[in-house]
Amino acid sequence: MRKLFAALALLGAMVFGAPAWAQDAPAATAAPAMTAAAAAPAAAVPAATTPAPVPNKGDNAWLIVATAFVMLMSIPGLALFYGGLVRSKNMLSVLMQVFVTFSLISVLWVIYGYSLAFTEGNAFFGSFDKLFLEGVTPDSVAATFSKGVVVSEYIYVAFQGAFAAITCSLIVGAFAERIKFSAVLLFMVLWFTFAYTPIAHIVWYWAGPDGYVSAQAADKLNATAGFMFQKGALDFAGGTVVHINAAVAGLVGAYLVGKRTGLGNVAMAPHSLTFTMIGASLLWFGWFGFNAGSALEANGTAALAFLNTWIATACAALSWLVAEWIFKGKPSMLGAASGAVAGLVAITPACGFVGLMGAIVIGLLAGVLCLWGVNGLKRILGADDSLDVFGVHGVGGILGALLTGVFASPALGGTGIYDYVANKVADSYSITDQLLVQATGVGITVVWSAVVAVVAYKLVDILIGLRVPEEEEREGLDLTSHGESAYHY
Repeated sequence: MRKLFAALALLGAMVFGAPAWAQDAPAATAAPAMTAAAAAPAAAVPAATTPAPVPNKGDNAWLIVATAFVMLMSIPGLALFYGGLVRSKNMLSVLMQVFVTFSLISVLWVIYGYSLAFTEGNAFFGSFDKLFLEGVTPDSVAATFSKGVVVSEYIYVAFQGAFAAITCSLIVGAFAERIKFSAVLLFMVLWFTFAYTPIAHIVWYWAGPDGYVSAQAADKLNATAGFMFQKGALDFAGGTVVHINAAVAGLVGAYLVGKRTGLGNVAMAPHSLTFTMIGASLLWFGWFGFNAGSALEANGTAALAFLNTWIATACAALSWLVAEWIFKGKPSMLGAASGAVAGLVAITPACGFVGLMGAIVIGLLAGVLCLWGVNGLKRILGADDSLDVFGVHGVGGILGALLTGVFASPALGGTGIYDYVANKVADSYSITDQLLVQATGVGITVVWSAVVAVVAYKLVDILIGLRVPEEEEREGLDLTSHGESAYHY
């Protein structure tokens, strides 16, 4: 089995180019960013006279609850949100695609995904040291963002696995109503392996804060971190890793799978905005675990992320609704729900770094910009992104990632960047420099995800085909792909 995964890693290196090993990478010149959802299993060994840190029961309890919240976001939250947006004859197929994708990625995560994403390897990929969670026990711990504070590694594994599962599930919305179920599953295996796990490693992996005791030690540890973590990228809970990553893969899929039969000539209105509203509400509820849980501790940073998630989402729902009211004449339930999701997406990378005013601005801008994303930008791109994955998650994710660099500034109410050597917030913060770092992270994610997606879709098309026959698409995927129907009339 190890030889099989080693061969997959070699294939990834051949496709993307052999990455530089972390120990050969230049040490970061800036203090490491306190980037959330991502502390690696504690690597620094305490001094012999210092007792090993023990997980705090409150932190563990919060992370267990937050993990369950994130799982609720996928099933039933995302499944109902997407399901309500398609035609009734395809409702069950979307529920199936989300449900089974979540299940598939959950299994792959514990087999090899966690190891590739959150163990030390090089700047782009982790290692195979924890295949099948080898070495992870009830007593092993993962670092948080406070020195000497840890959580149980098992719940850290589950928390990160829930992120991986919902990221892959998000892609489903872009090619809904015309793709083969088997093609969805094979694509997810390939994209998860060669896009999600390396991007998670690039943005989030580091050795934890305990070893940052001097500038020299910090330089050495930074060199073992993921590529964008070394550069100081800020992504609290997944603007790049989750939303931009999935949105780009979805957009590529919308192009390569092709447009739905009859688009523009056949009515394709959502069949149940009731389900969509329930799904959006469950997403909003679960997102508190997604964002506030990414603090990895039950502390003030978690409370800040919680507050920002609440307010930015409300602002985005209102701004989308008002803009729609002005330009289309009527406010819609679909607009309010879509605006809320746009706000959740945009605040995700920023939620633990920005103050309340930053969250309000991000939310208000997200609602308006994502409304344009699902209308004007969609027409420009010309892709049949069925459920506007790129218009909401791509546009909102890029907006949030960039504005994180602006509003994380202490001068604008943000938290700044924490210097673990000095054990305080760094004295200086350059918005321009941080914006450049954020833009680099966005660019790397877009290119990496797009390349992997193109290769993966092409392989799937060659092996089993991407699309169902036209007659099956017209009849509906519920019956033709699954032999069941969501409704019986």
